[in-house]
Amino acid sequence: MQPSGPRYLGHVALVSFSVRLLRLCITRIEQPMNALVAWYFIAVWGAGYVATKAGLQYAPPFTFLSLRFAFGLLCLAPVLLLFRTRWPQRPVEWAHLVVAGLLMHVVQLGGSHYAQYLGMSAGVAALVISCQPLVMALIAVRFLGERLAPRQWLGVLLGLAGVALVVWHKIDIHEVSAASLACTLIALAGVTAGTLYQRAFSPHCDLKAAAAVQFTAATVAFVPLALAVEGFRVTWAPPLAASIVFLVVFTSLLGVSALYWLTRQGDASRVTSMMYLPAVFAVVLEWAAFGVAPGSLAAFGIALTCLGVGLTVWKRTWKSSTSSA
Repeated sequence: MQPSGPRYLGHVALVSFSVRLLRLCITRIEQPMNALVAWYFIAVWGAGYVATKAGLQYAPPFTFLSLRFAFGLLCLAPVLLLFRTRWPQRPVEWAHLVVAGLLMHVVQLGGSHYAQYLGMSAGVAALVISCQPLVMALIAVRFLGERLAPRQWLGVLLGLAGVALVVWHKIDIHEVSAASLACTLIALAGVTAGTLYQRAFSPHCDLKAAAAVQFTAATVAFVPLALAVEGFRVTWAPPLAASIVFLVVFTSLLGVSALYWLTRQGDASRVTSMMYLPAVFAVVLEWAAFGVAPGSLAAFGIALTCLGVGLTVWKRTWKSSTSSA
């Protein structure tokens, strides 16, 4: 039965207003293509958590990731054959792509997947990973020479507080072990370091070549781990195949490329602030698809998150860090 009443209508109004405010902020990005890519990244990253949870029911983490990246290479093969690809010219360029791929795919995904496999609740995992914009902002100011206005610092902190409220009902401290927490912190370090590393050392790489090199590196890393640790156990089922297809095509290929694209076009702190939004998108998607309306705390958290991201990304112009002044 569809909920009704003043409280429910208040939740609808609050969430609708928050999403409209966020849309206004993102569409103020100077280039419309960047705004479109930003929305795609938000949507696919949020849906990716659901697909991962489904896939891990049929294969343990390293085995699941081995299948994911091996299938990714198969999907890339015709793209590389049909479209011109600009490959790295020097050994050091190949090495930089490999390192970025190991950080972004092996360290990040290996850590986050194993944390879920060890029983960490989705709420705790989402909250820890959502610390990335704050970590990125501190690194960007200290080492990349970026300057954040007080408004943007406030936005980063409000966004994190909002995510905490959104996932609060899913947080179960009793399911947090030292091993699962360590895996999640490793994943946080991996996605932060990988994003910064690729931006610093491979800012102009061909994204098709980058995906091919990094998928190969990830496959080479995960297959021995899957064999040694898990015995490469797989329960073949349609949901497993659907999960892998979605994660490869829409997340690993298009989603990661979208993140790299956005990082090239704008300041690192502004781009990564959007990492707060997948948790919000997942709640709104669940609401739209299954009628599961967010509670008062989650609705307020959605509003706070959208306000925080809006304060961080709002800019009269979005200029590429590589463009001439």
